[in-house]
Amino acid sequence: MKLYDVTLSGHAHRARLFLGLLGIEHELIPVDLRAGEQHGEAFRAVNPFGQVPVLDDDGVIIPDSNAILVYLATKYRRTDWLPEDAVSAARVQRWLSVAAGQIAFGPCAARLVTLFGAPFNHSEVIARAHVILKLVEQTLTGQEWLAADHATIADVALYSYVARAPEGDVDLSPYPQIRGWLSRVEALDGFVPFPETDRGNTLA
Repeated sequence: MKLYDVTLSGHAHRARLFLGLLGIEHELIPVDLRAGEQHGEAFRAVNPFGQVPVLDDDGVIIPDSNAILVYLATKYRRTDWLPEDAVSAARVQRWLSVAAGQIAFGPCAARLVTLFGAPFNHSEVIARAHVILKLVEQTLTGQEWLAADHATIADVALYSYVARAPEGDVDLSPYPQIRGWLSRVEALDGFVPFPETDRGNTLA
């Protein structure tokens, strides 16, 4: 199994993290975004969207980080990570949508500005980040995990960009429930750390 990967990408870390939590051996294939490798013919043959991560499971190609989570949980019949009952499955899907929506356009976008110079309005995306973080904080008040009484791929999907939100100047100090949840994710067997930049170390 191969994972096309970028070390500082939260989307790629999402996939690396779940592979680690499942204990699945895999090979990391670095993709040089600065050199534009994602736009080259070779990578486009793997993923026409030109996005990382991409999972190659012996020729079965799965692009998109959330799709990779669903694929792995389903393939290995890990109904603990992706419940099969309708209500629990819907709860997980809701948070996958949040990861692809409010998280991507909030804490993820804020981090893209500070680390990579993305052309977003920084104050605007920071404000968006706090809107969704307040909702996550409310959800975690009285429960340890987002979608069930145990960790699911919903928690995996949100972890990376929430954990590194301070790298985008998004302060996590007002969110004690979120900080506790981050610690619980980090205590899971097989946890794979998300490398922290110097900016993250400065703001911690």
